[in-house]
Amino acid sequence: ANVSEVSRCVGMDDRIGKRFLNSSIGFGGSCFQKDILNLVYLCETYGLQECADYWNQVILMNNYQKKRFSEKMVSSMFNTVTGKKIAILGFAFKKDTGDVRETPSMFVVRDLVMEQAKVHVYDPQVKREDMWVEMNYTCNLSEETHPGVEAAVTTSTSAYDACDGAHALAVLTEWDEFKELDYQKIYQKMAKPAFVFDGRNILDHEALRKIGFEVHAIGKPDPNKFSDL
Repeated sequence: ANVSEVSRCVGMDDRIGKRFLNSSIGFGGSCFQKDILNLVYLCETYGLQECADYWNQVILMNNYQKKRFSEKMVSSMFNTVTGKKIAILGFAFKKDTGDVRETPSMFVVRDLVMEQAKVHVYDPQVKREDMWVEMNYTCNLSEETHPGVEAAVTTSTSAYDACDGAHALAVLTEWDEFKELDYQKIYQKMAKPAFVFDGRNILDHEALRKIGFEVHAIGKPDPNKFSDL
């Protein structure tokens, strides 16, 4: 099934709507998770354990989605990313902000670093120091806890610099500028096979495959593996 078609069908019900049904690597930000955990606390306080478990499952599924994405990257790249350069496009938890609190991108970066990948991050608004403050606070990932980890993560000044020589690129924030990049130019400078992991479903996957990319996206089947698509 194509997740965009599923979302469109579900969103046709006016009681649900379509505004918040976009698929992604997971939600972030300082508010939503905190509000859900407050619901869990209130439910437990009033003895509504089943309700508390229901809402806590939202947090567990969100954590699973982030882990699943990074595991998909590793398994798709021949089960190893050790020593491979991976470009991360977007670190903020959503576009048009430099807010990195609880951003799902940091969990993907953490997982890739733990797999000994060489991670290059580009985000038009996020500062390197803010990125590391949040990584340390939320993931306990810092030079003190994991000596040498900062050398494994490079902050690039442009998407093109991040992708130059990379084995894969992953779109983790839905910045509009990522839709307008010259992916033919990017493909020519990447290692082959060149992988694209679209964690926000904002790219033209068919066009990317015509260029030569191996494309993986959230909730989108790979037509090269299914003859009936």
